[in-house]
Amino acid sequence: MSGHSSVIVATSPALSMRTGLWWGFLGVVAFSFTVPFTRVALGGLSPLFIGAGRAVVAAALAAAALALTRQALPDRRQWARLAIVAGGVVVGFPLLTSFALTTASATHGAVVIALLPAATAVIAVLRTKERPARAFWVFAGLGAAAAVAFAAIHGGGFGRLQWSDLLLFGAVLAAAIGYAEGGMLSRELGSWQTVSWALVLASPLMIVLTTVSAVQQPPTATPVEWGAFAYLGVVSMFLGFFAWYRGLAIGPMARVSQVQLVQPVMTILWAALLLGEPLTWPTVLGGTAVILCAGLAVRTRLDPKEPR
Repeated sequence: MSGHSSVIVATSPALSMRTGLWWGFLGVVAFSFTVPFTRVALGGLSPLFIGAGRAVVAAALAAAALALTRQALPDRRQWARLAIVAGGVVVGFPLLTSFALTTASATHGAVVIALLPAATAVIAVLRTKERPARAFWVFAGLGAAAAVAFAAIHGGGFGRLQWSDLLLFGAVLAAAIGYAEGGMLSRELGSWQTVSWALVLASPLMIVLTTVSAVQQPPTATPVEWGAFAYLGVVSMFLGFFAWYRGLAIGPMARVSQVQLVQPVMTILWAALLLGEPLTWPTVLGGTAVILCAGLAVRTRLDPKEPR
């Protein structure tokens, strides 16, 4: 791993940076369908079944991939860090968002989830030695504010704080911790290996929860709803993380995380196409502002006086 890293830095750090951003963007595209497809799946599946069951599907794929490629087992320290990743992105985010979206709309969910890039950057800075330049924080803050304002205006605003909002805020915090820790661990284990081991680690709990939910509320989903559930398990919980953690591993982590500012834009576009939610000129203009701020943030260099 270190040998490959030294070659990348020596030959073309700019190419490495762009590569990290593109991998991160690919992961964001995959994740942008998560909220609308969760809303679709909720038509015939319980939130507990969706949140836990999609992790079981992804864990089965992960176990097969790890076995076929004969990956070495993580050491004790890495297992502890994998538990943090699993708690954030395998258990916390899927379950919290699934329950929140039983009452919150896809656009309202995007309001809170738009805070995720800024939260990930803060956790990354606290957890790593990355220290973005002051301009980075300015653009990141503007991007987060633009994303929240855009989604809030489109969805009618936050209004009175409800339990679904608290669940979504908890989901953002859980995902931010999981993203930051997973991005760091990807530099040791590899991107897809990190999410795969996290899925395997959490699988016993998720199997139990899936079984309990199926017994308490038997699934009555249509083929379309099962298709949405399949996407959540195969792409949102598995393949999307291949790209996302790869981008975070290449880094810089705090900057790559800001690519996710475009996720609420794409989420609301998919919600308009899939769920029939209106797409207006304020949405188009707000989306443009979010993408512009995200672009400025990711292009801002780290302060050369600070350690990278």
